[in-house]
Amino acid sequence: MSGSAQLAEYLQACRARLRPEDVGLHTYGERRRVPGLRREEVAGLAGVSASYYVRLEQGQSLNASNEVIDGIARALRLDPDEHEHLRTLTRPRRSRPAPPPPAERVAPATAQILATLAHVPALLLGRRSDVLAWNALGHALFAGHLDPEAPDRPGERPNMARLVFLDPHTRELYPRWKAKAHAVVGHLRLTAGRYPEDRELSTLVGELVTRSPEFASMWADHRVRACDSTEHLMRHPHVGDLVVNQQTLLLTHAPDQRLTVVTTETGSASQAALSLLARTVADQGAYWRR
Repeated sequence: MSGSAQLAEYLQACRARLRPEDVGLHTYGERRRVPGLRREEVAGLAGVSASYYVRLEQGQSLNASNEVIDGIARALRLDPDEHEHLRTLTRPRRSRPAPPPPAERVAPATAQILATLAHVPALLLGRRSDVLAWNALGHALFAGHLDPEAPDRPGERPNMARLVFLDPHTRELYPRWKAKAHAVVGHLRLTAGRYPEDRELSTLVGELVTRSPEFASMWADHRVRACDSTEHLMRHPHVGDLVVNQQTLLLTHAPDQRLTVVTTETGSASQAALSLLARTVADQGAYWRR
């Protein structure tokens, strides 16, 4: 999807989520034909002309100033992630299509980090949430039913978005599955905004929209989310329930890649469960298959 189309749909979705009373407007009981705010109401709250806002929402103006973007973000009550996403969508695009991105690889420095983190679950995700690498404990926690060497084969790499929406094992890992699913979709939305010409990403989104009605519904909502640090309840088939904090670390030498590290509260039952999983991995040398 083009950047202008994304901008139009995003603004419409954000506008539809707000009610007049949410932003201090009085309707005096009038009947409204559309959900949410009207375009002229957003324009008034943002301090821009209604005609300009209409052009912006229709994707006909992609050179808005920072002041205008900030005003619209305030009018739509956007949080910092949503605000930055709006700013991304309004940036001028290339006059020529961008060349295909190079194949994603694991840098030696990243491999060293993964090796150092052997005592905690860790995995490396690419731009489209493909698993580029994982350590033994990360594989055991997230995808012990899959071939541990799959990330080493680019054509067979697991994709975390596909796993969350299409893989029964992964779905069972998250008793609060919707929270995890929303986080996955929110991150994909951010990525799609940054790389509207990424054909492989568009193919992935198209596949998930077609195969998962739940993904299609969440995608249409246009929520965005940067998953820097998120707490999840996991229900592992071999060590039971544990509450984990999934922290995402950005790599300066590979800005499109994310290193996800899992921790648990010190002295908790969750830490004991994770330690049990680590001992099992160490004893067997490789995670059992179901």
